[in-house]
This record gives sequence, structure tokens and C-alpha cells, in this order.
Amino acid sequence: MFYVMKLKGKGASPGSAVGRIFIIDNNYPIPAENKIKAGDERFHLDKYNSVKEKAIKEILELKSSMEKTDPLKARIFDAHKEIADDIIINEEIPAKILKEHWSGDWAVFSVYEAVINVLRNSDDSLIAERASDFDDVRTILLRLWYGKNNDSLSEINEPCIIAVNELKPSDAACFDKSKILAVLTETGGITSHAAIIAKSCGIPAVFGIKDLLKKVLQGQSAAIDADDGTVILNPSYSVVTEYKNKSEAFRLDREHAEKFKLQEGRTSCGTKIDIGLNIASAEEKELEASRYTDSVGVFRTEFIYMEKNTLPSEDEQFEIYKKLLECYNPRPVILRTLDIGGDKKLSCMPLPSEDNPFLGNRALRFCFSNPDIFKTQIRACLRASVYGNLWIMLPMVASLEDIRKAKEFINSAKAELIKEGIPVNDFKTGIMIEIPSIAIIADLAAKEADFASIGSNDLCQYICAADRMNVEVENYYQSYHPAMFRLFKNVIEAFDNAGKSISFCGELGSDPAAIPVLIGLGLRKLSMSSSSVAAVKRRIAGITIEEAKKIAANVLEMNTAGEIEKYLEKVLTEAQKRRAVV
Repeated sequence: MFYVMKLKGKGASPGSAVGRIFIIDNNYPIPAENKIKAGDERFHLDKYNSVKEKAIKEILELKSSMEKTDPLKARIFDAHKEIADDIIINEEIPAKILKEHWSGDWAVFSVYEAVINVLRNSDDSLIAERASDFDDVRTILLRLWYGKNNDSLSEINEPCIIAVNELKPSDAACFDKSKILAVLTETGGITSHAAIIAKSCGIPAVFGIKDLLKKVLQGQSAAIDADDGTVILNPSYSVVTEYKNKSEAFRLDREHAEKFKLQEGRTSCGTKIDIGLNIASAEEKELEASRYTDSVGVFRTEFIYMEKNTLPSEDEQFEIYKKLLECYNPRPVILRTLDIGGDKKLSCMPLPSEDNPFLGNRALRFCFSNPDIFKTQIRACLRASVYGNLWIMLPMVASLEDIRKAKEFINSAKAELIKEGIPVNDFKTGIMIEIPSIAIIADLAAKEADFASIGSNDLCQYICAADRMNVEVENYYQSYHPAMFRLFKNVIEAFDNAGKSISFCGELGSDPAAIPVLIGLGLRKLSMSSSSVAAVKRRIAGITIEEAKKIAANVLEMNTAGEIEKYLEKVLTEAQKRRAVV
């Protein structure tokens, strides 16, 4: 007799599904801790080198396959290749074989294990999650060592819900979306590479379900709601019906929203709301969104640095910025200067460990302490200005001194270029509002900056004193905290009064529940990822400015994040019901 059981995890990719469990064993036995006979060292070393080359070939094939559907996500496998090619790892494994006389498979296991343990014990959750990439490469190496093919997913011949200890990126890249209804895992974070791939495939996923593989059975029926991380095993007929309806409603809702993608962002009373794009590269796949967005709200230039083993040159950056500016010309392109540190690290430049990296030498502070790197980027930006409408945005601004110092630096680079006979067009210099100190003196900042963009993600963690990457304090990270909306109001009014542009580029800017509040507070520019554009335009089209103002006024009167959340959910539900009637 089967009993209904409810499991909980973290929603890593939204959606609902109903189906049968397919358990995947993508782990291999830990190799025996064996010594080899004298004279066998060369055989084991040659076999390792052969296996490594096969692994790199397989990784490049995975990348090539994924580039057909999502070139940006395919870059994940560049990191895998770099791991397989890592100089230190490829010194230590041969040393284990030649000098310590360990078998090749144990040498691979033990060397990677040391690296994985260091990463998993990191206080930085993003660094800890990178351990899965090293584990993935090790699994590929050991599988090839034992002469096994990557056929775990090929065994699936009908739509099912995958249950696995940890979804590895190499597994996720092999997804046949027609056969995978959802993914459940015991481990893995919602910002892991596997989660990113699941989202890009549109597959619902719930990660971090404790003892999942001890609780599920092969072929067992299950109902999944990845929005709230719920999994129901052996669901009743009524639950199956409910979750099938959820899944179909999710699909139809997504289809309905897509109809708004190519439309302008306008409220039902006709007010234009500019829709900007949050972008991380100038790849063709990302630039497709230029057809239905009004600007680049944020170009995250740090990704140019993060994907390379060496610092990008001025010419390399110039070509990327030029391509982006030409694509959007004459629409604005906001290039955010290097925002490194905190949760973002550089493989091309090791950063010193800090006790509080989010409060440390990051973003603009890092640029001030590394003037040569900053100068190279600014020169590239300014050279590209002649190809479009350039706006330069400074992250992690805390004071007027920060703004003035950065502007002096930019003006010096401009003068240097002009002296060299290199043309520079007019451009704007603005700031990210993400530190409370600059938000509080927004009226003064508006006199110094040409524009501003509110970055709600960091602003929230600084206001609430809750690390947004730390699951232990996630309840304290409150996007709907009353202080957030009050601060938004002050910032928006300060820049409006100064006649300066003010936009919004944080996660709240693509939250259907929060959008009416932001518009009601006076925002007329929102920026988001391309996947959010259609739903945001639909939400905007369903409200008037007067309705938005009333919603915002009500929110400003509320005392807690919980009150605000319940109120906004109610408003959103009512809007969805009206849409359903229409």
C-alpha cells in the first residue's frame, strides 16, 4: 500500500508537473585506494592523458549541442574545459601516479576530492556551488576511465520526472525537453549551473530535497509544484487533477504572455513604460531582444572578465561595446563598469579573501584600487561611444566623493583619447542606487549624476542586513520590506525633481506583483532579463496610472513585509481573474 508523502525543497525553475519518477544514478563507485606495481606508472599516466582528451572532446560536444538552443548557457562548458585543463590539477595527478605510485583512477579521484572539499567548505555559496562543476568533470573522467558511455538519460523513453542525487551540468545539457517533465535533486543550489540550464529549457525543478532517493521509488507517481518547492508522492486523484490543471495553466499563461512581447510597454491608459534589457554579453542570441526592448538597461560588463583566463584588452572590450551600441543605436545602452567582488570572482585575477566580501573591496571600490583595469575599460567604452548612445553607470556608489572621483577618472580618459586623435561622442554618466547612504541623499546625488538606476537586489541586503546568498538568513532578506518602498519613493522623487532619468533594474522590476507599486511611485523605466519582458508588458497593459498610484499609496501605509506581500498577491490574483474573464 502506498501512502501519500509530501516533500519540500527549493524551487529552482518554475512550473508544475505530474508524472512518474525515473531515478538516475549518475555517480560512480569510489575507486579503490590502490598502489600500482613498479613499471606500470607509464601505462596509468598514458591512460589518464587519453581519458582527459576524450573528456575534453565530450565537453566540447556538449557545448556545441547546447549552442544550438542557448549560446549563453553553453559557456558553462567553457568552465568545464578549463577545469579539465587546469595546470595544477594536471601536475598533481601525474605526480600521484609517477612519484607516489597510486593507480590512475585513485589519483583522479583524490586530487579532485581535495579541490571539491575546499570549495564546498567556502562561506560563499556561489563558490561552494562551483564544487559541482569539478565533481561533474571528475565523473566524466572516471566514467571514461571505466569505459562507460553517458547513457543514463538515453534510457528514458517516455515523459517522466527525474530524481537524482545531484543534477550535473553535463546531464542537464543532454535534456530532451519532450521526455522530461520535471527534475528533483537531493543537493545543488538554485543558482547552480544545472539550475540555470533547467530554467533555460523551461523544465520545472525542485532542488535540495533531503533524503530524496531514500524516499522515492522507480516508477512512483508524483505531483510537482516548483513555484513553492512542493513534491507530493503517490498523489490522490484529486491532487493529480489539481496539479495537471496547474501545469496546463502555467503553459497557457506563458503562451498568453508571449503575445505581449513585441508590443510596446504601455499602461491601459496609454502611458509609455520603457522596457530595458539586463544583458551579460553581445552574443546574437541575447541581441535578439533588441527587437522588443527600448534600451539596454544594464550591460553587466563583469562577465567579459569572468569568462576569461586573462584580463580582456581594451580592443577586445571595444569590439563588444561597439557591437552592442550599433545594435541599439539610437536607443540608450547603459554599460555598468566592472562590478566584481561579493558573489562574483575573477578566474583571470585572484582576489584576496575578505571576511565580509559584500561589504569589501568590490565594484567601484575595486576599480579605484586597480586604476589600470578601470582605465582600460573606460577607454574602451568611450571609443565605442561614436557608434551609439552611450550611458556609463557606476556600481556600488556610496557617496558624492565616489561620483566625483569616478567622473574625474572618466574625464581624464576622455582627454587622453582626444589628445591621441581618437573621437569620443557625448555620453552620460550615472550611478547604481544600491547602497542606503547614497539612496538617503538621492537629492544631492541627482545634482552630480546624469541618471540613476535602482538596484534592488543589493539595496535590499544592505537595508535588511541579510546576505542574499545565505540561506540561513533568507527570511530576513525581505524584498517587500516597507523601508524598501519608502526609499524607492524618495529616490524616484529626487531624480524626477532634478529632471534626471531614473530606472529600475533589480529583480523586483520583473515581479508582476510589485510592478504596479513601482509605476505608482513614478517609475517609467524598468529593466529585466529577456525571459521576463513578455509577462512584464502584459502586467503593465493591465493597469492604469491611477490604479497604480492607489496601490502604491496603500503599500506605503503598511507596516510589515508580510502585510505588503499578502496585499500585492491579492491585487495580482484579482488582475489575473479579470484577465481570465476577458
